[in-house]
This record gives sequence, C-alpha cells and structure tokens, in this order.
Amino acid sequence: MIASFTPRLGLSTLAFVGLAALAGVSISATTAEEAHKIPPPALDEPAGAPDSAVAVLAGGCFWGVQGVFQHVDGVASAVSGYDGGAASAAHYDMTSQGDTGHAESVRITYDPHKISYGRILQIFFSVAHDPTELNRQGPDEGTQYRSAIFPSDAEQNRVAKAYIAQLDQAHVFGAPIVTTIETGKTFYPAEAYHQDFLAKNPTYPYIVINDLPKIEALERLFPELYRADPVLVGSRS
Repeated sequence: MIASFTPRLGLSTLAFVGLAALAGVSISATTAEEAHKIPPPALDEPAGAPDSAVAVLAGGCFWGVQGVFQHVDGVASAVSGYDGGAASAAHYDMTSQGDTGHAESVRITYDPHKISYGRILQIFFSVAHDPTELNRQGPDEGTQYRSAIFPSDAEQNRVAKAYIAQLDQAHVFGAPIVTTIETGKTFYPAEAYHQDFLAKNPTYPYIVINDLPKIEALERLFPELYRADPVLVGSRS
C-alpha cells in the first residue's frame, strides 16, 4: 500500500497523489511546517551596527528558507548554499548523501539599520522552518536538512544562544529546540539552478506544498517586514 511520496526531484508529489487517487489509494501528503507567532529576542544586536551584516542559517531545504528571506524588508540578498563541511564536498550530489557535514544553508546579507539579527532569527524560528525537528524538515530527512545557525561573530553567537534559551524557557514550542549553533564554518554558494528556485518555480509541487505557505505566513505574521517583490540572486549586477 502506498503511504506517501514527497520527492524534491523526479515524479512530482501532486502527480503522484493524482495517480494514487485514480487508483483509489488514500494518501496523506506532508505539508509545510506550522508557523508560530513567537516573541522577539530579549537580547539583540547593539546599537550602532554597520551598514551591512551577514547571517547564515540552515532550516531544511534551502529553496524555502531562501524564498522566505528574499521577501524580508532589509535583506539585500539571500543565497542558497552549503555550510558545515569541507569545500571539496560543497556540491549538491555529495551533500545530498548526508555524510559531508554540510547543511543546506542560506547566507543572508542584511541592513542592521532596517532589521536586526534577532528579528532575522525570529522569522527563522517562526515561519522559515520548525526548530524542533531533528535532522529533518517536512518530507526531507538527513543531517543536511538539520536546523543550524552559523554565527558570523561572537555577538551573533551570544544572541542566538540567548534566544534559544529564552524560547525554550517560555515553552514556546511543544518540544525543545534542536537547532545547533556551529562556529568556525565556511559558507559555499550552491549551484546556479538552486538559486531563486521558489521565485522561478512557484507552481512546482514541492514549492506549492512545502514553501508557499511559509511566504504566506511571513506576510500574515510579519506584515511590517514583508515585501511583495523578492530580492533575487539573478537580479544582482
């Protein structure tokens, strides 16, 4: 009996569900993680921040995480890539095996005068992914889909640790946060075909089921930070 099938590449989820329905088979498809309205961080970046800063986050498939932050006001760019492993293994066909140390990640360049690092983490934890899922998000499983933060400096490390402790202490989620904080790592951009994937493929079944609800949640929960037109990698000069 067919239970579920949610690939990222190959036979599409919706096509598979449609074929199963014709065959009289009932399928419960995996959908996007539930969005949560969570409090802002009590500890955030200090005043007088520079004009540009970088945050690197991993929260499952980078298509959705990139897509979310491309719609956040104050973000100058969001690039999909790999972090946590060696340069020689920073390739999709290797990372997808789950044994390289890499996580599918997104490098977010932002203006601290418009949005703080703490607010970026608030969006990350509330709409971009589920931080209580260990080594998986939605239909994707493996350490390459882990929830992780890669701080750029000691201050980001301090803010991230404090925020996770704050949310866990308040029992904001139904389970403990499993997000790891990994220092001293290097980000490597992903292949060109992974960049702007959500924006370029809004009708792709995986995107429709798993990622478009995140964009909707961003607009609903953070209207003051949402922008309709995403900042795309392909549009940069």
